[in-house]
Amino acid sequence: MKAEQKLQEMGLTLPEPTSGVASFIPSVQVDRLLYVSGNTGARMYEQRGRVSQDLTVEQGYEAAKFAMVAALASVKAALGDLDRVERVVKLLGFVNAPEGFTDSPQVVNGASDLLIELYGDTGKHARSAIGIAALPGNAPVEVEMILLVKE
Repeated sequence: MKAEQKLQEMGLTLPEPTSGVASFIPSVQVDRLLYVSGNTGARMYEQRGRVSQDLTVEQGYEAAKFAMVAALASVKAALGDLDRVERVVKLLGFVNAPEGFTDSPQVVNGASDLLIELYGDTGKHARSAIGIAALPGNAPVEVEMILLVKE
């Protein structure tokens, strides 16, 4: 099954990709690696604030999922087709959280679980999940990733 069709069956639709709000571009391909810039999914997930303070861990999980959908929109814009992803190599998730918050991995699972549901074993990846003091626009989560692209 095609990745976009699978997303639709999951009740998710790719938004128009962002062009970036600062001095960067949404993705860069070097040989067969696609480096995808950070995405917050702010246009799809409107809640703002720190996880465990303004949002629950479960709401953070949802925010991470929508951040990943936004990242996938950048992938489609770069590659023309989500099925050109051969392997998800690395995911980096940032969680807007207060000092002492230790559940960043559970929050970033929202993005990881989406990739695994979408791509199966190909979606399994190396990952870091980091709690930080603030994110742009007070977003709860930001994700970036590295993908191996089919030739």
